[in-house]
Amino acid sequence: MNDTHEELLDVVDSNDRVLGVAARARIHAAHLRHRSVHVLVVNANGDIYIQRRALNKDCSPGLWDTSAAGHVIHRESYEAAAVREVNEELSLDNVVLEPLCRLPATNDTGFEFVRSYLCVTEREPVPDTNEILETAWHTADHLQSLITLKPEHFTVSFKLIFAEYIEKQGA
Repeated sequence: MNDTHEELLDVVDSNDRVLGVAARARIHAAHLRHRSVHVLVVNANGDIYIQRRALNKDCSPGLWDTSAAGHVIHRESYEAAAVREVNEELSLDNVVLEPLCRLPATNDTGFEFVRSYLCVTEREPVPDTNEILETAWHTADHLQSLITLKPEHFTVSFKLIFAEYIEKQGA
């Protein structure tokens, strides 16, 4: 795959409508709105698989994040990007994704419109060690305790998505 800094991404307006295309590095440097996906992998017991981002990442290095995440590349749909990221980062293919939540493009999300998905599977993910420093399975209660004790160890997007996940589980 191309260098991620040279990936072409859609630049979008405040309503998530495409305005044009630019390289990822330019989009991040100029704080332009763009799109990303996050996937929470959960097993039948309800345990949640999370990843610690590699230290070489330019955004949130070393922080705990959703199971898989990435940008939506030019002309790609959100769902196609989610399927691609789960396969690239976790070697999970033929997955079924359920929409979880949407986050607006704000400073907190790195100016990304975020769509998140839930992936329930009994298969064990195989993390890409170029992207992921470490992984762990946690119950929702234990994960909530970890976030409460050390919120700075988690990405902002993860905390927002996890809160939505918990709210939906209680509904």
